[in-house]
Amino acid sequence: MKLLYFAWLKQKTGCSEEEVQPPAEVATVGELLSWLEGRGEGFAEALADRTAIRVAVNQEYARPSDLVKPGDEVALFPPVTGG
Repeated sequence: MKLLYFAWLKQKTGCSEEEVQPPAEVATVGELLSWLEGRGEGFAEALADRTAIRVAVNQEYARPSDLVKPGDEVALFPPVTGG
């Protein structure tokens, strides 16, 4: 699974993209975020406020209950504001 981090998520996690192999019990976006939180202080800080994070799976906006699987591209980014 390829993960992409944008904006302040990239800064807090210390990486812009990575390949990961979550455990088999990680089946949804919400479970993936919980698993990522456990990977270290920077990840925990970056993912602490889930309302400040948008997720896209294979370039489609995703909800916490949406499924993820090996081979997916998952992008994490803050909501975009306009003005």
